[in-house]
Amino acid sequence: MILVDTSIRIDRLHACEPELIAVLCPAHDRGLTIDIMENNLRYMRTGAPLLAPIFRSEGQAQLLSTVLLTGDELSLTDLAERAGVAYPTAHRETARLLDAGILSERHVGRTRLIRANGDSPLVMPLREILMIATGPVVILADELARIDRIESVFLYGSFAARMLGVAGPPPHDIDVMVIGRPDVDAVYEACTRAEELVRRPVNPAILTSEEFAATSGFLDDVRRGPVVAVIGELPWR
Repeated sequence: MILVDTSIRIDRLHACEPELIAVLCPAHDRGLTIDIMENNLRYMRTGAPLLAPIFRSEGQAQLLSTVLLTGDELSLTDLAERAGVAYPTAHRETARLLDAGILSERHVGRTRLIRANGDSPLVMPLREILMIATGPVVILADELARIDRIESVFLYGSFAARMLGVAGPPPHDIDVMVIGRPDVDAVYEACTRAEELVRRPVNPAILTSEEFAATSGFLDDVRRGPVVAVIGELPWR
């Protein structure tokens, strides 16, 4: 049985549930390591993401998020970079998703361009799950990148912790730290738009780099706790 947020179209998910399980968590592929013949390296398979445990691995969820939530057509190299996974992982997972018909590809010269397969009945329910589970990073990066004078953005708090595999209760909201001197209204408007898409409250905190460097109980907890980069480098690492 798959447990998902009740805001997802359950009827559509149930209709595709057997196919989703077969594609995302194939029974024959439970091993902890996989030989990558291309470079004779052995890669440890990452665990299923806590926010969306129906996916076989964090890498698979990130790849699908990058393609399905942006609508972009990407080369394998660009896909791996934007999803934050190793190229062999991107190659392996993309091949599996192409075989399942969730992704499609076209060739431009020697470059393979990967995109969502609009004809697959699995794409829409997967997009809805990913929007809630991993969408905040993709959506906030897209929204906030349009605003000037932002130096870095990262998630912190319970949502970031669950994304990084830290056990705990499901997060109810998303805490976002914005470092720089942006237009405050523009940041709040961007977070409101993201909130409507990801179906969770998005709470931005906006600080200059000097303010963030200050010592306080709250900021010390943020710096010590789990964080997920959205834009730029983490300012203290």
